[in-house]
Amino acid sequence: MAVNLVSVESVGKVYGTRALLDGVSLGVSEGDRIGVVGRNGDGKTTLVRMLAKLEEADTGRVTHSGGLSLGVLTQHDSLDPTATVRHEVIGDLADHQWAGNAKIRDVLTGLFGGLDLPGFPQGLDTVIAPLSGGERRRVALAKLLIEEQDLIVLDEPTNHLDVEGIAWLAAHLRARRSALVCVTHDRWFLDQVCTRMWDVQRGKVHEYEGGYSDYVFARAERERIAATEEVKRQNLVRKELAWLRRGAPARTSKPRFRVEAANELIKDVPPPRDTSELMKFASSRLGKTVFELEDVTVQAGPKTLLQHLTWQLGPGDRFALVGVNGAGKTSLLRALAEASRTQGEAQPAAGRVTVGKTVRLAYLSQEVSELAPTLRVLEAVQQVRERVDLGKGREMTAGQLCETFGFGKEKQWTPVGDLSGGERRRLQLLRLLMDEPNVLFLDEPTNDLDIETLTQLEDLLDGWPGSMVVISHDRFFVERTTDRVYALLGDRALRMLPRGIDEYLERRERMASSAAPSTSAPAAAAPAAAPKGRSSAETRAAQKELQRIERQIDRISGKETGLHERIAEHATDFEKVAALDAELRALVAEREDLEARWLELADEAEPA
Repeated sequence: MAVNLVSVESVGKVYGTRALLDGVSLGVSEGDRIGVVGRNGDGKTTLVRMLAKLEEADTGRVTHSGGLSLGVLTQHDSLDPTATVRHEVIGDLADHQWAGNAKIRDVLTGLFGGLDLPGFPQGLDTVIAPLSGGERRRVALAKLLIEEQDLIVLDEPTNHLDVEGIAWLAAHLRARRSALVCVTHDRWFLDQVCTRMWDVQRGKVHEYEGGYSDYVFARAERERIAATEEVKRQNLVRKELAWLRRGAPARTSKPRFRVEAANELIKDVPPPRDTSELMKFASSRLGKTVFELEDVTVQAGPKTLLQHLTWQLGPGDRFALVGVNGAGKTSLLRALAEASRTQGEAQPAAGRVTVGKTVRLAYLSQEVSELAPTLRVLEAVQQVRERVDLGKGREMTAGQLCETFGFGKEKQWTPVGDLSGGERRRLQLLRLLMDEPNVLFLDEPTNDLDIETLTQLEDLLDGWPGSMVVISHDRFFVERTTDRVYALLGDRALRMLPRGIDEYLERRERMASSAAPSTSAPAAAAPAAAPKGRSSAETRAAQKELQRIERQIDRISGKETGLHERIAEHATDFEKVAALDAELRALVAEREDLEARWLELADEAEPA
């Protein structure tokens, strides 16, 4: 029987007149890996702080087992600003001692990309004080993970980590013997790591077995059986469940509930997006041209990030950009945004960006724009517009859209100056959508948003008829809202990855393993560095043809879907079915030929 590590008995916590937690009783045992979810402000952080005895409960008690070894990562670190990274993470260990420790090597490589801490000016001897918030957070996480604990408590550990870092952290935590309690909005991470879920709602904590996928199903069942009045929330949960059960990419944790029950729950739920319908609507709003890049070079100061880039964002396209920090994802969006703002007059360092005449771009950057602190939430939204058309016949008032994004009627009259960081981020996104853009650039849109708000945003984007580019470390959000993934691998090129983030992680792993022995055999590396005999013009031509083929494949896939539906409609008309089947076989053959040609061109499109 697993040993109990922490007991929470009838705990209550009040802030002002609001009961944040009311009579909560929970336990953490050896081997538990618990994910904590809930809306911003509902008490997730307060709960884990009381669990770790960093904050006192007003009522009830928290008991730790004797000799409990506890490690805590809070949202605000306690690092010594005058110390070096070496002192904080490794302590007094000599170089040969820590370098001979496999665990320390794994943590440093996983969180920083190498033992020499690339990106830190003096490596391990870099002083803490001038580091950014994200860099300090990685240092604090490394310090915690190098130690051995009975229980680890993590508050938003994936903040400021890229896709690679999050994948490493998930694998590392699964392999550790420590029990874990983790607050995070990263749903992919929850599915990979956690075996139990705590859902903090209205002062109570509801417990669920399994990871995030299991939790979505169990919560939907709970709400359905209870016949709650929150119909909108139930529909969103069922919609997300439908997407999960129909085979979300890279989902390895399978729900342990009965498949029949899950299928019964979602049998009437349509797919999240009608892609062909949205493409048709987007084309009518945007025309044929959105953004076209021809032989473009993108720079950040003197550094060249992308070179000879030929790329196209068409009407209705939903692309994700992934890549290592500093590869140029944000710089690429800024270059496109600047070209749009100046109607094509501002151009990158080399090449040309063509912007469609009807483009109305909304750009959600990582910086939260400042608003007058005395302005009320509803007033800040109404400043932009009173009503908004969200496509597919959906129109909302400013107040209705505020409610969709978690600003209830009382909260709508809260001064902007009193909002939390997450609430300000929500308001920023809300104001962008109120302006009825037809192109969206979202740079880390999930930062500071809780899971419920993310689900609302995903639902809104499902019916939004426009073109979209997303930069995000939130793998679940990327897979849920976009149709194609492009990667910046640090070699000044942009590549389409048919298998998405899985393929990106595989490529990064191959790059890391091939780079390791390169210093030992410079002569042998010479042939590999030799050009492949293709000019840059030939490479660009191959890239353009690749993009043309990708658009053709997308169109054919839409036609195939339509034919399948027509065959089902005319199931009793054998002549009609035979004719439609012949048409379908011809389309399938055409698609297979295009896919074969795509594979041939993929190598030619690689920069020499």
